[in-house]
Amino acid sequence: MTNGTTRGEFLGTLAAFSLFPLEQEKPDLILHNGHIVTMNPAEPVAEAVAMARGRFFAVGKNADVLNLAAPGVRKMDLAGKTVLPGFIDAHSHPADAGLMHLRMVDCDLRSISAIQAALRERAAKTPPGEWVLGFKYDDTKTEDGRPLSITDLDAAVPDHPVHIQHRGGHTSYSNSLAFRKAGIDEKTLDPPGGKIDRDPATGKLSGRVAESANAYFEKAIPHNFTRDDHREGVKLISKMLAKTGITSAHEAQGSPEDLRAYQDARDSGDLLFRAYCLINYRYIDAMIAAGNRTGLGDEWVRVGAMKLVCDGSISERTARLSTPYEGRPNDNGILVMTEEELYTYGRKAHLAGWQIGTHANGDVGIDTTLRVYERLQKESPRHDPRFRLAASKRWARFPRRSQPTSTTTAKKCATTVPSASTACLRCAAFSMPAFARRRLPITRRENSSP
Repeated sequence: MTNGTTRGEFLGTLAAFSLFPLEQEKPDLILHNGHIVTMNPAEPVAEAVAMARGRFFAVGKNADVLNLAAPGVRKMDLAGKTVLPGFIDAHSHPADAGLMHLRMVDCDLRSISAIQAALRERAAKTPPGEWVLGFKYDDTKTEDGRPLSITDLDAAVPDHPVHIQHRGGHTSYSNSLAFRKAGIDEKTLDPPGGKIDRDPATGKLSGRVAESANAYFEKAIPHNFTRDDHREGVKLISKMLAKTGITSAHEAQGSPEDLRAYQDARDSGDLLFRAYCLINYRYIDAMIAAGNRTGLGDEWVRVGAMKLVCDGSISERTARLSTPYEGRPNDNGILVMTEEELYTYGRKAHLAGWQIGTHANGDVGIDTTLRVYERLQKESPRHDPRFRLAASKRWARFPRRSQPTSTTTAKKCATTVPSASTACLRCAAFSMPAFARRRLPITRRENSSP
């Protein structure tokens, strides 16, 4: 360098210019004349807000915020409309749901006959012998007062294998041809952590399978989605979430393919929400070997917890309970994984610096999971491991010591949230190593999915 200026001094000058630009940043979007909910107790409602590069720049009265406008700034007159902060969905499956919307029959219908008609319509457009797949079926929302049966599905589509997923994700319903292709007959035993339902009077297959028994069908059904299909699925579900005001979502049981799909959609400009992607425990060895762990990523796509599954679903009567389900004296639900299996996978992830999230829906499932978390933290203490209980709708334990939430505050939190979301429970309890025996009931929104 000349005039006695060293290279280091020159580079330092460039850094100073990047920190203190010559021209002050100006907003590129101003929303004004609105009812803007700020979530700030000191100023709960504002008239206008300015944004720059996707970040809040200023908030306040119309005159003050509009005074910041530079020539060419985009302005939007809200005409008194309300603006809320973006919603966070603490438990959903966006990537998988997007793929389902691309290919499958939407069975969120009000009668079995309507579902049969939708399946017949799809079967008429499907090459002979290929699968007809459905999703979003909910037996509590049909007017028939009973679930789908194998007879219903055989009558609707006899010449194609039919497989329909319950919207809760823990059970499915299939026709006779699908059962044959899956290798299930009346002599097939229930797998560990699963159930193949049979008619109690005849012993014949009812058409319904639960939990790990779904694996028979997962192996039989062709999985021919391309990388672009996965991206398109995220693109589609992004638009659907954005319409409802959801700007962040926790992908509750993702795979490396899902993680890549979120990144592909972000890179193509199609990702409209921030994705916190939990990874199914089956992939944890590969993820750890690759150097990945919870927190890796950016503000749009981030690796979340390792996901375990302890039990089933309350809405599908597979969550593990300490007392039998009403009308089912010998049915307490299903433990999908044993306590030792949860501990083995949990220990591997815990020691590698991962957050752990476990689906635990019934009181036995929750108790089992909390024992595992307590054991892990006792054996290998970590500061704020952020253990999660996912879809825990029945009961929640709260800590002896609360940091910073007290038991009283926890009760208020649990009873005011519309359903027992992961976010609600986590704020109350799950960064603590010890869990108390006191239980508080959690309210549940009617017909909410797990």
